[in-house]
Amino acid sequence: MGGKQGHKTMSRDWADRAIAAIEADQHRSADTHLWKLDVPALPGIDLYLKDESTHPTGSLKHRLARSLFLYALCNGLIREGTAVVEASSGSTAVSEAYFARMIGTPFYAVMPRSTSREKIAAIEHYGGNCHFIDDGRRIYAESAELAERLGGYFMDQFTHAERATDWRGNNNIAESIFQQMREERFPVPSWVVMGAGTGGTSATIGRYIRYKRHATRLSVADVEYSAFFEGYSTHDTACSCERPSRIEGIGRPRVEPSFVPGVIDHMLRIPDAVSIAAKRVLSRRLGRRVGGSTGTNFAAMCFHAARMIAAKQSGSVVTLICDSGERYANTYYSDDWLMANAIDPSPFEPAIERFLAGGPFELKLEESWR
Repeated sequence: MGGKQGHKTMSRDWADRAIAAIEADQHRSADTHLWKLDVPALPGIDLYLKDESTHPTGSLKHRLARSLFLYALCNGLIREGTAVVEASSGSTAVSEAYFARMIGTPFYAVMPRSTSREKIAAIEHYGGNCHFIDDGRRIYAESAELAERLGGYFMDQFTHAERATDWRGNNNIAESIFQQMREERFPVPSWVVMGAGTGGTSATIGRYIRYKRHATRLSVADVEYSAFFEGYSTHDTACSCERPSRIEGIGRPRVEPSFVPGVIDHMLRIPDAVSIAAKRVLSRRLGRRVGGSTGTNFAAMCFHAARMIAAKQSGSVVTLICDSGERYANTYYSDDWLMANAIDPSPFEPAIERFLAGGPFELKLEESWR
């Protein structure tokens, strides 16, 4: 066999083994659980939370990382020994480090020097390398430059998230939700509620809803310091936000390329203090801690449940538990951190509890429709 042909065969053989390893990881895990939240005071409204914290790397980003690796492998962008670089200091980097180790490629997470020790340790646990920068605004440029220096591949979750997942089906998160809802009282949800980090998950869900012609509407909840809500409301994808999001995993300083406004029916802007209050309320009801982005989702879920009640509508509302709250002991669950960031959830916590006990929904939230 000629040298070039032999090299191609070996390269394809490695890619085949890498893809098989990633798909085997998916088949080893049962689908994430769909919890029905018991709220007797809201008759006619069924609330569901899909628990993405049970993935091997503990968050919704496990799905994204798997899709990104499969996309890059099937497009010939990652080969044996290719260094993979990502702009992330959070859950995406943890999940990508996991898959990089699985297929035997080096992984580098580009992150601000101020990143917490807990996040660094989680990435390094899976063999990832942390590449620190002083100016967080350079995270995209530095990631591309590092990949070039290493002769590697910049995964670029914020560009590729919306195209890496097969939104028509193939056990994506949208298909999973609708299959799990089939035997419920209201099998087609009135609303699916999502936060936006890359925008990839909301794009997948929104496209799937339209492809299957479901009556479900998609609402995306944005956070206090983020460009998504303004970009959606003004139809201006050049919108930006100078301050970084304080709710990890969602909210971005720019409208990311993977954010697809046309598949979103409605957006809400949730103040950070409301997200933290909702996180506390939900954690008590579940008997375990959830993260801040799940609090954002839950606040939006309550908003839509209240609207449905006011309109004398019945139906189901579905959202996600994005990750476990155990990762945030030193942030969202720390009074010192909340005080340092001027976040006071105390006025909003009882308001959410009163609503779940059958009272009115008293929170005034900014919203936008398309």
